[in-house]
Amino acid sequence: MILYMKYLTTILIVILLTTETVAQTAIGWRGINRDGVFHEKGLLKTWSSEGAELLWSVEGVGKGWSSPVVSEGQLFITGMDEEEQNEMLASYTLEGKLIFRVKYGIPYHKSYPDTRTSPTVANGKVYVISGVGEVVCLNAKDGEIIWSVNGHDVFGAMPNLWGVAESPLIFDGKVIFTPGGNQTTMVALDASTGKTLWKTETLRDSCSFVSPILINHKGIKQIIGFSENYMYGVNPQTGKMMWKFNNWAFTPDGAMDGIITNTPLYRDGKIFVSNAYGMRSHLLELNDDATDVKVLWRNDSLSVQTGGMVLVGDVIYGSNYITNSKGDWAAIDWNTGKTRFKTAWEGHSKGSIITADGMLYCYEERQGKLALVQPNPEKFDIVSEFRIKRGAGGHWAHPFIHNGILYIRHGDVLSAYKIK
Repeated sequence: MILYMKYLTTILIVILLTTETVAQTAIGWRGINRDGVFHEKGLLKTWSSEGAELLWSVEGVGKGWSSPVVSEGQLFITGMDEEEQNEMLASYTLEGKLIFRVKYGIPYHKSYPDTRTSPTVANGKVYVISGVGEVVCLNAKDGEIIWSVNGHDVFGAMPNLWGVAESPLIFDGKVIFTPGGNQTTMVALDASTGKTLWKTETLRDSCSFVSPILINHKGIKQIIGFSENYMYGVNPQTGKMMWKFNNWAFTPDGAMDGIITNTPLYRDGKIFVSNAYGMRSHLLELNDDATDVKVLWRNDSLSVQTGGMVLVGDVIYGSNYITNSKGDWAAIDWNTGKTRFKTAWEGHSKGSIITADGMLYCYEERQGKLALVQPNPEKFDIVSEFRIKRGAGGHWAHPFIHNGILYIRHGDVLSAYKIK
């Protein structure tokens, strides 16, 4: 009991322990720090047998796997039009009334064309990246396009197998985009005009599916990004690539496939990465001047496909890839890399995960079960669960929480649930 109370105490201070990424005025992919932590208080610790209370639900947001984002009193979400020829940005009131729906770019039609980019909202503007690499800035009030930069034409963007899936990183008047290719790897655009501010060297590698993060390591700010095979650190003022890493300690059965999807976690100079298809999980440590990294540990129990991971106290939680249709859930010790538990969610598969107010929110991707889970390093401790029934396709969009409301996107349907 004493040990368990210790873990409960660490949960209460999770916000202090997981905000060493540089907090932004921008809001978007997986919350303020892109780490799946939503800084809410007073949320329900259990739901009724029917699940969380549905406040409203709307159809017509368009096919997509991107997450909804709430900022400046509006909700923003991307999806394809009915003909599946354009990517659309839609905005709704917090009561579910449509404000506008406008086209901004072209889907990646070679495979899985549904939209991926989650909007980033900052200073009255919304920023998105289309499946073919168009970086677009729109007015948050009416959806008017302010500027658009074609990443293929300008930077020679080299999409990976499933196109561009990045959500733009915004800070200090910059928009960060990672086109990959033979000209550059990452670029910074002026947030007001779209003008190129800097370009990194090229790794001659395709882009990944990862949305980068901005960190602060001993007073040194750095962007952590991925290409198809490399992780790297970039000086956010100059675009100089400070280090690169690709020694993922490949498993004996073959090299990593380069399908990298998950935004890393950062704390105390350490970077946690987890991806499926051979990478598994690694904790890397930056040196003092942030010019190199070394591997502290590798763990093969957690191999996150697309659902992200969260750090609560000293424990990492996430779902593990077994096959495209099968997965389980795991907890890993941040300090040692030891597996605390690895277990199936009975009758279900892997999925996405976020955390708020000392609880985990786990959204299973096959059947759409949504679970409220007590963080417990000893077991997958489900408190309440119910099924998201509206919508079609895989349940791949990550949940989003704002002001006591849980927003769930399933294909063409967006729903809002009261959790406070």
